Amino acid sequence: MTIKRREFLKKAGAGAGVVALGACAPGEGGSGTSAAGVSGPRVNWRLTSSFPPSTDILYGAGERLAQRVSDMTGGNFTMRVYAAGEIVPALQVMDGVMQGTVQCGISPGYYYTGKHPALAFDAAVPFGLNSRQQISWLYHGGGLDLLNNIYADFGVITFPVSSTGGQMGGWFREEIRDLSDLQGMRMRIPGMGGEIMSRLGVTVQVLAASEIYPALERGAIDATEWVGPHDDEKLGLHQIAKNYYYPGWWEPGVTMSLLISKSAYDDLPPAYQAVLRAACGETISHTLAAYDAANPAALQRLVQNEGVILRAYPTDIMEAAWRESMDFLEEQAASDATVNTVYQSWKTFRDMAFPYAAGNELNYAAFAFPRIGNVNMG
Repeated sequence: MTIKRREFLKKAGAGAGVVALGACAPGEGGSGTSAAGVSGPRVNWRLTSSFPPSTDILYGAGERLAQRVSDMTGGNFTMRVYAAGEIVPALQVMDGVMQGTVQCGISPGYYYTGKHPALAFDAAVPFGLNSRQQISWLYHGGGLDLLNNIYADFGVITFPVSSTGGQMGGWFREEIRDLSDLQGMRMRIPGMGGEIMSRLGVTVQVLAASEIYPALERGAIDATEWVGPHDDEKLGLHQIAKNYYYPGWWEPGVTMSLLISKSAYDDLPPAYQAVLRAACGETISHTLAAYDAANPAALQRLVQNEGVILRAYPTDIMEAAWRESMDFLEEQAASDATVNTVYQSWKTFRDMAFPYAAGNELNYAAFAFPRIGNVNMG
């Protein structure tokens, strides 16, 4: 954080002159210059989210980002936050940014693999990096630069803005005993995870958050994944499907992106660009910590009060999913040079990160975590 703060102060100072951040309440200092942040012109943006306000951490990332940007510019750079569907559909945030309907939006990259398959790596891929590793690859492994090379073709620039941590494996009406039980099942699951489930015999659907509960309730789908205990509880999925599976092998560490119109970003003063980047970094740290605080309590409520049954995916499903996932990634890389460039960067990082975590953190977790008790997961 020290290095990032020095970078921010240097760039902000060069662009518009910096005064002590946070020294006064937002808005003090008059129009155009603020005693609470950097000086600069009035800028008003619209930010749309892929999520409804009921998902307070996911949707709240946009509100927090907007507040921090306003705070650091003394209220001169503002963002009005819109929920999914208010002006842009949940699965079309990138389109809204490209078309100029909004200046920016928060959404996972895997919603837009139809535009370019490598954008899945901006969010999560099956059996991929955990949240810390994903953020590390993006910022220190060259991943973000590679992805922004792709986004540039669409007039977009992106920065990671929130993270859910490791997600759960979804809600099922019926218990899944082995691989054969997946045949013909209808499941809501996006991204590469959906592709792998399809290869395992599942009929895949991609639905926005607001559409999931009604589809599950009326029997249009037999299963769904969403995020994790905190968000899933808010959607009420446990009221219909009681079998809650883990792990979420297709989304072990999901990052959400702030997708920004490149022209709008380029029009910002350098100080405001630095503010926006700094606020994104702060917001992703906040959201990951918020999920780590909220998920354990939510899972405990679901199990103890709502009759939810926690189940681990059967070994044959995990093995089949691993094989199909590795084959699919290799196929994608072989079919597209740009995908291959991103994949090779990601793979090199993974092949270094996984053994380290397996030798150090995994052994620590295997020894220490169960000693507190296995209240939530067996």
